[in-house]
Order: sequence, then structure tokens, then C-alpha cells
Amino acid sequence: MRQYIVQKGDTLLRIAAKYGLAREQLITANPWAGQQPYLLPGQMMFLPASLRRRYVIQEGDSPESIACTFHFQPETLEDMNPGMSIYTFPIGKTIVLPPSKPRHRIRLSGEYGPRDLAVDLDVLTAQYPKIECSTIGVSVMGKPLYAVKIGVGQRHLHVNASLHANEWITTPCLLRFLENYASALTEGYHIDGYDPDKWYQNYTLWLVPMANPDGVELVQEGVLPDHKYYDQLLHWNGERDDFRRWKANIHGVDLGDQFPAHWEEEIERRGKTAPCPQDYAGTAPLCEPEAEALARHTLQISPVRALSLHSQGQEIYWNYRGYEPPESERWAVTLGKASSYRPVKLQGSDAGYKDWFIQHFRRPGFTVEIGRGINPLPVEDFEDLCVEVGSIMTAFMSLD
Repeated sequence: MRQYIVQKGDTLLRIAAKYGLAREQLITANPWAGQQPYLLPGQMMFLPASLRRRYVIQEGDSPESIACTFHFQPETLEDMNPGMSIYTFPIGKTIVLPPSKPRHRIRLSGEYGPRDLAVDLDVLTAQYPKIECSTIGVSVMGKPLYAVKIGVGQRHLHVNASLHANEWITTPCLLRFLENYASALTEGYHIDGYDPDKWYQNYTLWLVPMANPDGVELVQEGVLPDHKYYDQLLHWNGERDDFRRWKANIHGVDLGDQFPAHWEEEIERRGKTAPCPQDYAGTAPLCEPEAEALARHTLQISPVRALSLHSQGQEIYWNYRGYEPPESERWAVTLGKASSYRPVKLQGSDAGYKDWFIQHFRRPGFTVEIGRGINPLPVEDFEDLCVEVGSIMTAFMSLD
């Protein structure tokens, strides 16, 4: 077995993905790793041999047909099978298959955090010039809050994700839609029967793909003693070092309760008076830099409709205290039909982004709870969630 020294930011899933292993293989080789919530820099791990895909050559097979089926280049077969020639392909011979070539840039190699987002935005903007990226502010810890723009239309749309830290899977799902949209524009194909060029000409779509980067990083990597808020975070988390259920930002403020829409009533309803993993609304509306930046950006672009991605529940919330316009319910039904999610008329909730947007602009706003399960949703659900989010976004772009 090879040895590996854990680095800052490493997780079991990230190491497994990097070396072509399963998480369970790592735990089998390193039983202690399954008994602690996070890996710590400097810990030594043993890496077992990676699992390799094997295939028995069938009658009628060719290097090209197998490569097409399993998504790799035919010539790489010789690299994985020393001594084999692609010109002699005997039936019944067992061969090792090369890794599949990824179909998308946006994919999961373990958890998806702020560093992954920064790298992927650089790649997407370089590959697709119609995508523009800027920042609308910084988080408590100084991480950039990115805004992504695509389209030239006079009517603006807004979508945000990862407002809650342990709902981070909403970020790569949203970026997968962006990648598919930009690819369809570039290559000239339709998305589910819709012409993306019409979207591009009629609307300017703005995405804030990770509104709570500090919280996302905390959920995925935990906290070390050199962190500025180490003692406070442990105290706010009940002295537990497992932050996977954390929804708030690094100040222990729930950004989903930070917006000036009957904020005082939400404070009273929640009953939280100090920082904690969730439901503490802070000392005042928009007192946290992430919420303030998101609200300021929304005011600047004045969207005709907005959507906030959360997880989980497979539900769509569309109303707020009667401030919503008449078309909101009908459009929620349209989004629900596209995704098989259930439109819900929500009561007894205030101070959310959707609530503030509807109250301030009197325009349609939606909260979409993607997937089903316990947050953070498992990475194994990612591809299915991408389909669901893609269907919702396609319908959202096409509402009229």
C-alpha cells in the first residue's frame, strides 16, 4: 500500500476521487478515518490499490466500439494493457478499461467547496466567452462572493444557491445548468425543446452560486485551532467538532433569516438569541456581509423574477403574506410539473430571501427545495439532482 499525508482541505471523498478509490476502501485500509468527523492535516493514510474496470472482449467488439460505450479514447487501451495491440482483438480476452472521459466540466470529486467554485468559474469563463464573472462582495472570512452573468436581454433574472452551508450541493447543480446553457449556445442545440438563444437575447441571467462560502467550508472540512473563530464555533456547536448539520455563516447567523421581511416576527418565532448552527437571525436585518451583498446586488439588477435553491424536500414555495403577484401560483405549478416537485403555499415563515424579494418588488419569487433526505445530501444523488435542477431552470427561463 502507498502512504499519503493528509493536507488541509482533504476529505475522505476528495482523496478517494483523486486516487480512483471508493470511500469504503479508504476506511477499510484506515479504520480510524471512519471514527472521526474530519481528517486532520498531517495524518498518514494508507492507499489501497485502486479498483480497475475489466471487460471481456465479445464477438463484434472493436477498440472503437468499446471506447464509445465506456467513453474513452481507443488508443488509451494500449496504455492500460501493456503488450496488447488494438489491431489484434481476440474474443474472450480480459482487458483493463481506461477511466472514462468526463462529459461535463462541472462534476463532483468529493465535496464541492469554495476552491472548486473558483477553479470552475475560471475554466467556464475561458471556455465560454458569453459567461461573465464578477464579485458582489466578500464573506466574513474574506472569500469572494461571485456573481455570474449570461445574456444580453433587458429583463434580468436572479438565482442563488448555498445560502445554507450544509446545502452546498445546490451550487454544482446550478453550475451544471450554466455549463449546459453555455454549451447549447455555443454549439447551437436546443435544451428540452427550448432555444437558448432566445433566452440569451430576451434575458440577462444572474447567478450567485455560493452565497455562504465560509459556512460551506466549515461543513465540509471542520475547524482547526488556528481558525479565527475556533473557540466560538465549538461553543456555538455545543462543543461538537462535527459541523455537518451547520446551516449558518461563520458568525453563527442563519442567512436564510437575515432579510428585512417581518424580521422581528421571525426572531420571536425562532426564539434563538445567540449564534448557533441554524435559525439565529442575527442582531439586525442584513447585518451579515453575505446577506447584505446579496440584497444590494438584487436591488442593483432589479430582477423580474428570482429563485433561491435550497435542499431538501422536493417542494416549491411561491407565496409571501399575499404580496406575491397573481401569476406566482401558476408559475409555481409550471415549475412543479417540470421537476415533479410539489408547489406549496407556505405559512409561518419570514425573513427569507424569497420573502424579502416578493415583499420589496411585488414580483414572482420562489424557494426550491431540491432532493430528498438529510443534509448534506449524498454526492451519489448529484447526477439525479442535476436533472431536476436543470428541468426547473429550463422552466424558470421560459416562464411567460
